[in-house]
Amino acid sequence: MYGAVASHVDASDESRRSEERLRSALNEHFDFVWRSLRRLGVAAADADDAAQEVFFTFSKKYERVETGRERAFLFAVALRVASTNRRSRARRPETLELDMNDLETEELGPEELVELARARPLLDELLNELSLEQRAVFVLYELEELEVGAIATLLDVPRGTVSWRLAEARRHFALAAERLRSKHTFAERAR
Repeated sequence: MYGAVASHVDASDESRRSEERLRSALNEHFDFVWRSLRRLGVAAADADDAAQEVFFTFSKKYERVETGRERAFLFAVALRVASTNRRSRARRPETLELDMNDLETEELGPEELVELARARPLLDELLNELSLEQRAVFVLYELEELEVGAIATLLDVPRGTVSWRLAEARRHFALAAERLRSKHTFAERAR
């Protein structure tokens, strides 16, 4: 009888710890996962579902995730979810619209909001020119402002690989920006 009670208590303690770990990961990393998904090419309309998919995967596999490596695991899952999302969107193209709720408006005036509304689709267009591996490193370094070492740890790749991908991403981003500038200049002159 004591053994059955003890195993039930152990199971409920284990269940409580599991729930706390899941809740902690969700509270600590949800914003990062959501931003990462958006910056990896997931449309605003799909970002909540994609984030839910990331955390659902974590909930099924968290026991295999080393404590302290949750963020790396979540980002790796977010990369796969974003990749799948982008492939499925490529099969069913649609017009991306800016969701004004994506913008943090607490301290922004109307002019800044309009400027951001115009800039977001351009940034998305430029980021779409990058491979997913380059885009991940570029987003983490340039937008999330992580250091190369932290990115290497997060992606579980050597620092040199991160540096190379970042250099390539910057090169492709600059080329894409130049093409976009030329396209807009040509369009303005044609008017």
